[in-house]
Amino acid sequence: MPLMLQYIVIALVVLASIVVVMRKQFPNATRRMRIALALPLLRESAPGWLKPVGRAIAPPARGAGKGCDGCDGCGPD
Repeated sequence: MPLMLQYIVIALVVLASIVVVMRKQFPNATRRMRIALALPLLRESAPGWLKPVGRAIAPPARGAGKGCDGCDGCGPD
């Protein structure tokens, strides 16, 4: 059992590392992936218990700031 626990801990550490690298190095791809994962969970036909999960996965909405002419990847302030 201790060996299995060690493998689980290592898998969680590797997964956390992947998440951190994806957020820092590939923010747009991470945002698109989160949207793609959340949309099926937020549909009307989805069970009610899945909708809070979809809202937790979905990225925050982007708002345009003052003088914003369009999306040039600057992101929110």
